[in-house]
Amino acid sequence: MALPAAFEQRMQRLLGEEYPAFRDALARPQARGLRVSPLKIAPEQFAAQAPFALTPVPWAPEGFFYPDTQRPGRHPYYEAGVYYIQEPSAMAVGALADAKPGERVLDLCAAPGGKTTHLAGRMHGEGLLVANEIHAGRAAILAQSIERMGVQNCIVCNETPERLAQRFPEFFDCIVVDAPCSGEGMFRKDDNPAQSEWTPELPSFCAARQAGILDRAADMLAGGGRLIYSTCTFAPEEDEGTLSRFLERHPEFSVQQVPTPEKLSPAHPEWAENGNPDTRHAFRLWPHKLDGEGHFAAVLHKNTGGRCDAPVLQETYSKKEREQLQTAEQMIADLVKQLPEGRLVLRKDKLWLLPEACQLDVTGLKIKRMGIEIGTLKKNRLEPAHALAHALAPEHFLQVCNLSAADGSAEAYLRGETFPYDGQKGWTAVAADGFVMGWGKCAGGTMKNHYPKGLRWVGK
Repeated sequence: MALPAAFEQRMQRLLGEEYPAFRDALARPQARGLRVSPLKIAPEQFAAQAPFALTPVPWAPEGFFYPDTQRPGRHPYYEAGVYYIQEPSAMAVGALADAKPGERVLDLCAAPGGKTTHLAGRMHGEGLLVANEIHAGRAAILAQSIERMGVQNCIVCNETPERLAQRFPEFFDCIVVDAPCSGEGMFRKDDNPAQSEWTPELPSFCAARQAGILDRAADMLAGGGRLIYSTCTFAPEEDEGTLSRFLERHPEFSVQQVPTPEKLSPAHPEWAENGNPDTRHAFRLWPHKLDGEGHFAAVLHKNTGGRCDAPVLQETYSKKEREQLQTAEQMIADLVKQLPEGRLVLRKDKLWLLPEACQLDVTGLKIKRMGIEIGTLKKNRLEPAHALAHALAPEHFLQVCNLSAADGSAEAYLRGETFPYDGQKGWTAVAADGFVMGWGKCAGGTMKNHYPKGLRWVGK
């Protein structure tokens, strides 16, 4: 692998005698990983029954390596949200954040959703998770990840950090900033533009942008809360340097000492100009010391400040809309045995369920999704949303058609095929070995396929 000359010179200077091992590691095939969602199944249980050869990732209990000869991203379990394909070293961020049920958590630079869904799994559907992405196209991808993984308690935003900070001062218990960076840790990754776009000036540009994002995160973190800062680059200017400059601007923060996960290495304050010695408590993940691409991560603690609340959602409906909501509640009873606790709200013809923690006044913010999309009201009928199929376990549906991932029937459903089925007439959740993939509609001994056309396995 040819690397930029300036990058090689810098890394050789920093790593010294370790550099040959580092360089050799980048020439080897990349490690492959998936992270099991506890919202669907216990990770250890899935590992025991998985159709792939899995090896545990030491620094993330939900994570597993898989051989590059296997393709879990082309399996019905992936479409059912059982796991997320994620680069192994990136899993360290969610593990260090250790989001807990009942907390208010913000993933400030969240697309495509790997770290957000990791946080969601740790929260087990309790508390508030806000996932933000400033770029609209990437925010749409983030929303799709949240939907596929069946996350119920999430608000997906497409906002700037500045606008969020104005709305949520000292609000969150935990904030993750996986900052935009020069991407040096992704040089080995397949089909990644990081290497071709890299220039010697890029780390300085990224460091300036990281400072602004971190400052707004500091505004939004409640006193006593934790801020997890991470990058996928090796550049000290963006790692120990950005962290040191943040601590200088924000003396109310300190680097929290947490037990060192296996395979992670301490950071290097001496590599940064005016490096804060406390940055030694941050972590580096090196490709020559573990099976992963490379990451930097630090857990920061906010030592002062309070904890504020945000305005609660206030809804006013017309008489017609109130009647629509009442009708919708009756229709929902024909789909599921019981919905999770929350508040039904109507957005034009879309019906949503907001868990209590998600019932915030977000007027004026760009929101991609909020809570669970239940369905669309169409002329006195409710067409269930694909998101609803992912959000609930099989036992919560009135009717379930369980297909097999081993005999090809689940794949046929994902291709959009109709199939014979002797079941009760009406909407039916379609599962692969107990993991719900989407909806079908049974009539006259046939299951009509309602898997979204844009997601179907064409040519697979």
